[in-house]
Amino acid sequence: MDLSTTSVMAAKAYSYKAESLVKEYLLADAYVSYTAMLGGILMCKMVYDITHLVSSFFYKCYASLTKAQKLEWNNRGISTVHAIFITFMSVYLVFFSDLYSDKLDGPVTFRSSNLSNITLAVSVGYFITDIAMIFWVYPSLGGMEYVLHHFLSLVSIVYSVNSGEGQLYTYMVLISEGTTPGINLRWYLSILILLD
Repeated sequence: MDLSTTSVMAAKAYSYKAESLVKEYLLADAYVSYTAMLGGILMCKMVYDITHLVSSFFYKCYASLTKAQKLEWNNRGISTVHAIFITFMSVYLVFFSDLYSDKLDGPVTFRSSNLSNITLAVSVGYFITDIAMIFWVYPSLGGMEYVLHHFLSLVSIVYSVNSGEGQLYTYMVLISEGTTPGINLRWYLSILILLD
């Protein structure tokens, strides 16, 4: 047996083990929400880094921001991406999917799907990340009202994911996240004006 044949066999065995891990653990019904929550946390880290990179490249004044201002700038990048994602998914699930349609039997308050659970779990990952950042630099990113807002949001979304109850109403509330990009844009513009 030559080295290339051994390498191919080892790669196939590794691929099978990785595929088995993903199917049996990460995407198993019991773990999908946890995987999506972890994905939400990783998405936040990725968006934070991309916001830093893009802002450093395209906005000369970004370098003159204080450490606290850069943190808030990047945090608002995460907030904006989450708001766009959750608003899009909420509108889709509430108005365009058949999940909460009158065509289905049973009360809408007890309806959920894998997609609705995954979407809410990604949002849980965002809220965990954001509340952790608030505590990390408290009170720079917001006072007790932000902590209370994030904590209540986190508790209600976790309850909705774990019980499968009230997801329609949770999504109707999350549609209001559509205002967040405009609020963040106003903050970005006010910072840019102050620095010019």
